[in-house]
Amino acid sequence: MSAALRADLWYTCAMSGITTHILDTSRGRPAAGVTVILEAQKGEAFAEIARGKTDDDGRCRSLLDGGHIPGSGVYRLHFETGPYFEARGESCFHPFVTLAFSVDDPGEHYHVPLLLSPFGYTTYRGS
Repeated sequence: MSAALRADLWYTCAMSGITTHILDTSRGRPAAGVTVILEAQKGEAFAEIARGKTDDDGRCRSLLDGGHIPGSGVYRLHFETGPYFEARGESCFHPFVTLAFSVDDPGEHYHVPLLLSPFGYTTYRGS
């Protein structure tokens, strides 16, 4: 692993316990400028705890102040994908994407990437 990659991984982990990035698979490029909202489950509802935008590399590295996940539980990442495609003059099937995931150990880093196209998406737990 290169020193630059190690530094990037350290920066990502140090900045936020939950990170994401978006790759526009229809273009083979990062999706920059997408609004990302992080929500935590509170009882039966979800409450916004952080908000950011993807950078030129499609990454949202600093969603959580201080980098710490508030606790174990269920979280959601909400991606405003409609405006991203609209700005490119493209229609899309999913005007937004919301991904729910469980945090079992708030001391770990949770990276939740989104692979996106105008008519579909997929995700996985990254590293």
